Amino acid sequence: MLKALTITQIYVPDQDAALDFYVGKLGFEVTNDMAFGPMRWLTIALPGQPDRQILLEKPGPPSMSDETAAQVRELVSKGAAGGHLFFQCEDAHKTHAELKEKGVEITEEPVDQPYGIDFGLRDPFGNHLRIAQMTQG
Repeated sequence: MLKALTITQIYVPDQDAALDFYVGKLGFEVTNDMAFGPMRWLTIALPGQPDRQILLEKPGPPSMSDETAAQVRELVSKGAAGGHLFFQCEDAHKTHAELKEKGVEITEEPVDQPYGIDFGLRDPFGNHLRIAQMTQG
């Protein structure tokens, strides 16, 4: 049977800009960056978690036609492509302030929820991210 989820994927129209955001602003590390046939295989992970990677995939061949890739890029830019990532942090207010200082687009300020404190943001392409400080227990 299945043992672990190791790689998940989001679409990013510009992989270099994605590196600037995810590595430069959010603190991820590059786990793979290689030419893989007609595509660039670019994965990142949080420090100390190399077994949980995110593939930063540029829409296009070989997985889709140029026409479909254009449609996907448009949907991503509108925040409608289904790209969602959920993260945890130790201190939501501190993390929020640090990201805001780095120029990250915050779409929802920290809010008390039944499970803790969370807030929302978008990457430069339109993918949604949520960061939560979870309540213990």
